[in-house]
Amino acid sequence: MTTMLVNGHWSAEWHPVQAKDERGSFVRRPSQFRDWITVDGRPGPTGEGGFASEAGRYHLYVALICPWASRTLLVRKLKGLEQVISVSVLEPFITDQGWRFGDYPGADKDLLNGATYLHEIYTRADPLYTGRATVPVLWDRRRRTIVNNESADIIRMLNDSFGELGTIDVDLYPPDLRVEIDALNEPIYCKLNNGVYRAGFASTQQAYEEAFWDVFAMLDELERRLDNRSFLFGDGLTETDVRLFVTLVRFDAVYHGLFKCNLRRLIDYPNLTAYLHRILALPGVRETVSIDHIKQGYYSMKTLNPTRIVPVGPQVSLPGCDPGRAYAPRLVA
Repeated sequence: MTTMLVNGHWSAEWHPVQAKDERGSFVRRPSQFRDWITVDGRPGPTGEGGFASEAGRYHLYVALICPWASRTLLVRKLKGLEQVISVSVLEPFITDQGWRFGDYPGADKDLLNGATYLHEIYTRADPLYTGRATVPVLWDRRRRTIVNNESADIIRMLNDSFGELGTIDVDLYPPDLRVEIDALNEPIYCKLNNGVYRAGFASTQQAYEEAFWDVFAMLDELERRLDNRSFLFGDGLTETDVRLFVTLVRFDAVYHGLFKCNLRRLIDYPNLTAYLHRILALPGVRETVSIDHIKQGYYSMKTLNPTRIVPVGPQVSLPGCDPGRAYAPRLVA
């Protein structure tokens, strides 16, 4: 088990493998901040209350290389919450102290809290915090603390808890589809979203191959599902599409090579490729994708790529996405 912060002190070089089981399989550790923003400030499904939805009160810390953080950035866009929730983007390179603020194109300095590294945000919220400092982070300006650092929670909050504060009327978790959405989210997460990490971070051949075949079994199933469908549940975009998109958009650039998920490329799946481009064509979506940050970030992981050489290829064809273009955040004053 790899813990970087112990009682508020940075104790070890950053390492991508959070924990592993006796078979050498990568184990993702649960997020620790689990409070919820609600319309009236009452407690949500987990944690304590006191976090009411208000424009300008909350701030997102994200990294464009990270699919979990990109989920939140994408839902913020789809709901039209750019003027409600401000954003800071971390640099793509993962340093020995983890995520860092800086001046790499498309990244920010931390104008809100004056931190150099993301782990300082965690110790501002809890001076004795023990654990990993991960993105995304949803920060409360008023209470000066982290509300939540679990992307699955945050995208639900952004969808449900901000009422008429957003400028786009879309429901990514409609009541009539919630049972089906929850049912499909689970295998997509286990086999694909986290499956690529289970393959890339496996420490035994058996663990790697189990994850590898899970990844491609899920891709094959989704390719069939998208035959004559615009999105996973028909004509309407849902949170399941968001959760799938962030993995697909990274697949050929990173997971196929660096994570050894190389049976097929995404471009070899015609339905999934058309689906990816369909989502990219939605207003604002392509602005949340930076292939440059994605490649620079993943290939900066010393344990997977000791030389830190970033490959020139593969050529990733994403309509409207300049491979070097980075998201340009705007802070709410």
